Amino acid sequence: MIDAGLYRDVTDFAWSQHWLAGIATTFSEYGVFLLAPVILALLWRARTRGPAALAAAAWVPIAIAVALAVDTVLKSVFAEVRPCRVVPGVHTLLPCDPPTDYAFPSNHTVIVAAFAVALLLVNRKWGLWALVFAVLMGISRVYVGAHYPHDVLAGFVVGAGIGALGLVVREPLAKAAVRLIPAVSGINTHENRP
Repeated sequence: MIDAGLYRDVTDFAWSQHWLAGIATTFSEYGVFLLAPVILALLWRARTRGPAALAAAAWVPIAIAVALAVDTVLKSVFAEVRPCRVVPGVHTLLPCDPPTDYAFPSNHTVIVAAFAVALLLVNRKWGLWALVFAVLMGISRVYVGAHYPHDVLAGFVVGAGIGALGLVVREPLAKAAVRLIPAVSGINTHENRP
């Protein structure tokens, strides 16, 4: 791979920084679980703001699910072996995944990029923080030795592209929300009552 040298440089640096290993591996492996409370808070806030707000908020978890499905297909099509199995003599912070757990594109990065861009369409401030989170997650996947840099870049492109589809699907989702949940159409009618 063209970025195998960069991969080795990053993993060599990571191996030499013992003080950061625990933080990096924990964040890299489990950081995606931090998305759940944000999504729940987003949906909770949107529940009283009408069908458009609810549809925009609902797109965030839908985008993650779509991104993960697309990523699963891409992984099976490209079948790129993990760099820890290909680059000789590399030391990684995490054990190398099985040979059939392919690397391209990075699952974690696809998920967090879809989340960040979809969230950016709903709440700019939260979305900007989510973008920072997504960049850190992508870097961490190379840092722990799970992915080449190009796996992470591809993950960003795929995830961000799917997240951005929210611009197109929000209106149909809002119409579906009104049909499926009739009360949604009248959510704001009593908001001024004591």
